[in-house]
Amino acid sequence: MTLLARLARFLLGAIFLWASATKVPDMAAFAESVANYRIVPPSLVPVVAATLVGVEIAAGVALILNVWARAAALILAALLAVFTVGLAGALARGIDLACGCFGGTAAATWWTVLRDLALLSWALGVAASSPSPPPSPSPALDPARAP
Repeated sequence: MTLLARLARFLLGAIFLWASATKVPDMAAFAESVANYRIVPPSLVPVVAATLVGVEIAAGVALILNVWARAAALILAALLAVFTVGLAGALARGIDLACGCFGGTAAATWWTVLRDLALLSWALGVAASSPSPPPSPSPALDPARAP
C-alpha cells in the first residue's frame, strides 16, 4: 500500500470520526435531521440515527487503525450511497432540510450531493487500495487436524 493510499485511508477515517463526534453531543438534533428526510418511519428514527453514528465511529476507527480497512471503506461507501440518494431524493421532492452532516444545521443543496459523491468515490478508492484480509485456513486442509 502506497503512502498516498495510507494517507487517504487515514483521512477518510478521520473525516467520519469527526462527523460522528459532531453528532454525538446532540443526538436529538441529528435524529430530527434523519426524520426530515421522510424516508425512515418516525418510530425508527432514533434507532436509525444512533446506528448511523455508531457505524460511522466503528468504520472510522477501523480505517485509522487499518483493521478491516476494506470492509470499513465499503461500509462507508454504502452509507454514502444511501445518503446521496436520500439527499437527492429529498431535494428533488422540494423538501427544505438541513443535511445533518457533520452535526450542522446548514441547508442541504445540490453541492452537498456533489460532496457526498466525492466522498463516495474516495471511499471506493480506499476500498480498492486496501488489501483483503487473508483467507482463514480450511479445517480440511490443516495438516495438524489430519487423521
